[in-house]
Amino acid sequence: MEKEQPSKEFGNASIIKKANIYFEGNVTSRTVYESNGERKTLGIMMPGSYTFSTDDAEHMEIIAGDVEVEIKGEEGNVEYIKGGEYFEVPANSSFDIKVNEPTDYCCTYIK
Repeated sequence: MEKEQPSKEFGNASIIKKANIYFEGNVTSRTVYESNGERKTLGIMMPGSYTFSTDDAEHMEIIAGDVEVEIKGEEGNVEYIKGGEYFEVPANSSFDIKVNEPTDYCCTYIK
């Protein structure tokens, strides 16, 4: 889904120095807390196929790159997402993502 242009920077935010590293280093991110307490991760995914589980609902903005996403419970419904678009995943779920090229992303966790 495409929507209005998101902000290109964070305002008053705190960043956790320690990286989140997944899938033998092919997916990495840093955790960002905005001043209102909203938690985000900002990272890079290298080409490959990965499965992620969710606790909170997630809004995954693809800043640059090209992915294919299939959300648990929606098998057979693959979404093709490119830079400037996003997808959302419900809480307590999972999704499979095929990363077709190095992909820059920002994930916002929704309480």
